Amino acid sequence: MRTLVVGDIHGGLKGLKQALERVNPTHEDLFIFVGDYVDGWSENAETVSFLLKFSEEYQCIFLRGNHDDLVYDFLKKNDEKPMWLAHGGQASKDSYAKLSSRELDQHIEFFESLQNYFIDDKNRLYLHAGFTNMHGPQHEFYPNLVYWDRTLWEMACSLDPEISQDNRYYPKRLKLFNEIYIGHTPVTRLGETIPIRKANVWNVDTGAAFKGPLSIIDVDSKNIWQSDPVWTLYPLEKGRN
Repeated sequence: MRTLVVGDIHGGLKGLKQALERVNPTHEDLFIFVGDYVDGWSENAETVSFLLKFSEEYQCIFLRGNHDDLVYDFLKKNDEKPMWLAHGGQASKDSYAKLSSRELDQHIEFFESLQNYFIDDKNRLYLHAGFTNMHGPQHEFYPNLVYWDRTLWEMACSLDPEISQDNRYYPKRLKLFNEIYIGHTPVTRLGETIPIRKANVWNVDTGAAFKGPLSIIDVDSKNIWQSDPVWTLYPLEKGRN
């Protein structure tokens, strides 16, 4: 069985389909989606509908991203945060205007069912963003930090690559898990377009919402499959640029 981690999608359904075709999924595979299914390109509700159908055939774990929580607030509470609308929310709002009330209820249930984090039997952690508690995400006083935090990634990026886990100054948070897989902060900010590792943290957000591709990584082999740069699949749209 392959464990395949899927990076941030941001309404780029064409990129998701393209990357999945290149993976050539089997029914033995486990797909872990790190969240941010919405807010970006135009196919936001369509992406969630696709994932609901995909999960009927394949084993899936869906994690919660900050943009998923924002869309949930809009669908459930009609909460239209101006900052959300300006950062991809308008595309989601427009997309969801097309759904029936029955479909909306299904999507609300999907957002409510999302997991904040997942730890596998090899002590690998999967979550959207990060955590601040020294005992792990399960002890986070503010649970929404796991899909908003950027300090974990910033800390991993700041470490000297030569520093050992045995060093007294090595961050305790990173010692809790063998590997940590996140999204949330596009690696394109570091000039990269493939998933990258800093310390034991793998970032699989390769900027699909902006100018990058959508990526899928096998956590055991570290094989990577990617779509074309997602913006090229939506040539008449601006995305989150």
